[in-house]
Amino acid sequence: MELTHEQQAILDGEQGEVMAKIMKTLVMYGETFGATKMVPITSDYGHIVTSFGIFLIQGVFDLMDQLVDAGVTAKQKFSADPRPVDKNVPANPIQNLFFKIMYGPQKRYEKQLEQIGLLRDDAFTCACYFPEVGNRPKKGDVLSWAESSAVNFANSVLGARCNRNSGIIEMFGSIVGYVPYFGLLTDEGRKASWIVEVKTSKKPEAQLLGSAVGMKVPEDVPYIRGVDRWLGTELNDDTCAYLKDFGAATASNGSVGLYHIENLTPEAVEQGAYLLKENVQTYVIDDAELERVRKSYPVIWKNPDAKPKLCFIGCPHLTFSQLNDWTDRLEQKLKSAGRKKVAIRTVFTTAPAVLEKFRKTERFERLRAMGVVLSYICPLMYMNNPQCATMPVITNSNKLRTYTTSRYYSDAEILDQIIGGAKR
Repeated sequence: MELTHEQQAILDGEQGEVMAKIMKTLVMYGETFGATKMVPITSDYGHIVTSFGIFLIQGVFDLMDQLVDAGVTAKQKFSADPRPVDKNVPANPIQNLFFKIMYGPQKRYEKQLEQIGLLRDDAFTCACYFPEVGNRPKKGDVLSWAESSAVNFANSVLGARCNRNSGIIEMFGSIVGYVPYFGLLTDEGRKASWIVEVKTSKKPEAQLLGSAVGMKVPEDVPYIRGVDRWLGTELNDDTCAYLKDFGAATASNGSVGLYHIENLTPEAVEQGAYLLKENVQTYVIDDAELERVRKSYPVIWKNPDAKPKLCFIGCPHLTFSQLNDWTDRLEQKLKSAGRKKVAIRTVFTTAPAVLEKFRKTERFERLRAMGVVLSYICPLMYMNNPQCATMPVITNSNKLRTYTTSRYYSDAEILDQIIGGAKR
């Protein structure tokens, strides 16, 4: 790999042994993927996800201690994925005991992040690009980000450039200020090898459509046609929220790091069909295909007919506009059913900064009055508790369904269930 004078100096140890090891790791990692150079990070902030304070990953904490002891700090501050535990989220004594064991090192982990370069003490969210969080890169920015859904959104909706690397690799990138140049950082790597034709009779559920795309194209770049007739051609709050959920499903049900939507996402607007590779494959998604995909989801509850005990909405975290929308829809649904509170324990999750903003609105108390819990946690980390995994949990998140025992339902079905007004 060809390095600049400054990069070579770091590799040679001019900034200390630990920095040299970090640079060597990045160089070796990049060479594995054919990178011929390192390029500077141009975004304001990074984003990492490493261990969530999981006690089994002691090696991560030991590594970060080495960084701290060496006085290493990141050239760019970073946000991090959500906290795994919140006392406000329903849990019985046995579940809480497991949480204490599983995430015992969480305080140690957060202190390490602060010492290395955490953006703020509340910068814990999978959706760091929310305006309220303040980590929103510009089109063309080179990033050092981990977290599959965040990378997917940054690449696709914002037009920034980032590969799907591990949390440690991306933390190293934030520390030295450089990342290996390959894959989605390159013009060629951002071209599409699939055309996805969406021919549904109505606006498709974002999570279900994303799931279909992710499972079909796995790790390739899809160019999607037909969605703009439902979403329009403007990246407003509602459209960005839809794409957040759609992209998270493509990234978790597959490994999609970038997608283009004709007439909507930045590169598709600018380049159109020039983004297509030669000999592209085509995937048609109609109503029947979405139904086929949905029916393919396994039900892994011990009792498939069990009554749900908990509902999670917000994986990835909900936007401010989604919180408002869900509050209004739930309130209207309860009123129509002659009820005042949800019949199933329900948790809405969002970024701490969004939650703080929402607390200042009148909808906050209205939502609490309906029995809904608002939290900043990662639902996935909650469900990783083996005592929680045995519960019948429902969600509108295909990401959460994919990684846990929770069961997927559409937004409309979720609403019916949590008010107690419909059978499964």
